[in-house]
Amino acid sequence: MRKTRIAAASAGIAIAALALTACNSGAPGGSDTGSADGSADGTWFEVAEDVSLADSPTYDAMVARGGVIIGVKEDQPGLGYLDAATSERTGFDIDIARWIAASLGFGEEDIEYVAIPSANREQAIVNGDIDYYVGTYSITDSRKDQIDFAGPYFITGQGLLVAADSDITGDEDLTSDVLVCSATGSTPIQNIRDNYDADTTEFDTYSQCVEQLRSGQVDAVTTDEAILIGYAAQYPDELKVVGEPFSVEEYGVGLPKGDDALRTYINDLFEDGGDIWQAIFDANLGASGTVVEQPAVDRY
Repeated sequence: MRKTRIAAASAGIAIAALALTACNSGAPGGSDTGSADGSADGTWFEVAEDVSLADSPTYDAMVARGGVIIGVKEDQPGLGYLDAATSERTGFDIDIARWIAASLGFGEEDIEYVAIPSANREQAIVNGDIDYYVGTYSITDSRKDQIDFAGPYFITGQGLLVAADSDITGDEDLTSDVLVCSATGSTPIQNIRDNYDADTTEFDTYSQCVEQLRSGQVDAVTTDEAILIGYAAQYPDELKVVGEPFSVEEYGVGLPKGDDALRTYINDLFEDGGDIWQAIFDANLGASGTVVEQPAVDRY
């Protein structure tokens, strides 16, 4: 078997124990930038006034438009999720996106969310279809050729979701008779292709892979454990997460290439807003009781 195991060097890899069953049940409070009303519609965050951000064409476009367009995921419980019945968006990534928007002077009523499949994220940023992207977006050198990243704001690792009665116990079982599903264009599917003997299949979204797993069409779903545990929590009698993380994934905010002013602004926001970051984490993912540290910003 071809296999490369990357050491889980960050404390953030403790994500393996996360139970992403919490929605926005609390709100960032006790800070200057958030009210404690407990809502999940962005009203946690006090909208900044008199924002000055020179030399950012992306920000200039937001101001001219009178709003911000944010690329997101909407099928990842606890991270980026859209409730079809209520049209309510919740999750850690969604609130990170709201926090950035509010700091730039845009409230929830000024935000347009656009769900973009993993394979289309770079092109959406390059085309100017969105202003920035927040949605379990792993920072990689190849992606940096086309876009820039602020962050990282979260660290996790690649894992495996299997049926509750599966004999698969970890990545060492990804042999040639195993069919693994992941999102088209994602880092995890490429890792499986490059380093394991398992066969692969792809869909636009992870939720489609999960349905394939539930119906017995695939043997495993792979992506970041933070995402997989959310699905396992949705179907606890059918699915389980197995093994240890076998990569390190750093989530960043995807930005247009060369907009250094906006990238610096968001990095400063992350560095100066540790209390807000922690409050967002606690409200969305804190029910697990797992301690996860905010990662240091990489000003590459």
